[in-house]
Amino acid sequence: YINFNDSFTGFILLGFSDRPQLELVLFVVLLIFYVFTLLGNTTIIALSYLDPRLHTPMYFFLSNLSFLDMCYTTSIVPQFLFNLSGADKSISFGGCEVQFFISLALGCTECILLGVMAFDRYAAVCRPLHYTVIMHPRLCALMASASWVTGFAISLLQTVLIFLLPLCGRNKLDHFFCEIPPFLKLACVDTTMNVYATFFASIIILLTPVSLIMFSYGRIVRAVLRIKSTTGRRKAFGTCGSHFTVVSLFFGTAIYVYFQPSSSDNQDQEKFMSLFYTVIIPMTNPLIYTLRNRDVKGAMKKVTV
Repeated sequence: YINFNDSFTGFILLGFSDRPQLELVLFVVLLIFYVFTLLGNTTIIALSYLDPRLHTPMYFFLSNLSFLDMCYTTSIVPQFLFNLSGADKSISFGGCEVQFFISLALGCTECILLGVMAFDRYAAVCRPLHYTVIMHPRLCALMASASWVTGFAISLLQTVLIFLLPLCGRNKLDHFFCEIPPFLKLACVDTTMNVYATFFASIIILLTPVSLIMFSYGRIVRAVLRIKSTTGRRKAFGTCGSHFTVVSLFFGTAIYVYFQPSSSDNQDQEKFMSLFYTVIIPMTNPLIYTLRNRDVKGAMKKVTV
């Protein structure tokens, strides 16, 4: 049950309203970033579909990640751009609930999917002779589906727990989108149980994939160091470097936001870090995966010629 008065029509997303001189700059930069995010990730998906050489588990998961990044950014940026474009900073109650659920679900799914991609890289480098047997299409589809289902299930549970909190008419969210940390500050009751639930969910969705990723890359490094040829080492590290860069950026910022004690002093830092993993990382992912990737460059030349 949500306790709000008759005049309650939604939430006010304060965002960066305390810095009006920054809002115009943010609007222009975010609009550019959003367009490039859509273009870059659409290109990855199209190339992975059109070029038969990219019909491999690595690019199957990368296409999933690109589609996920587009949806994730779209669940946040258009509303943020609308709020930045004028004096109206509001979002309807239903709109906030939907944004909360979808953005959290996609964020959770990305965490799991990045862990699955680390396992794929482990199989490619450490079990090259058995790679096609291990990463067969059915297993890839199953792991991708499990990532999406688990992400949405965790988000549904968190959404129910958060939106059952009584707000007592409070509707000013000190953030640019509907997210867990600012929501807990609105509640007019003790949120200790919600904090514990969020912390436990964060351990599952953040630290478990990170542990799997670190284990996989530990084995990968050991396997690569046994390769005698410099060319072989460079190729092996090249196939994993892009993924590890994305993992470091995404998990680093997400862990910073969800695992440090929340206070008014670091609120602006939390907003900028959230901006980083909701807007900047989805835009840079296609660049990270394509700049040094010969397969993608070859596919792009083939399509454009």
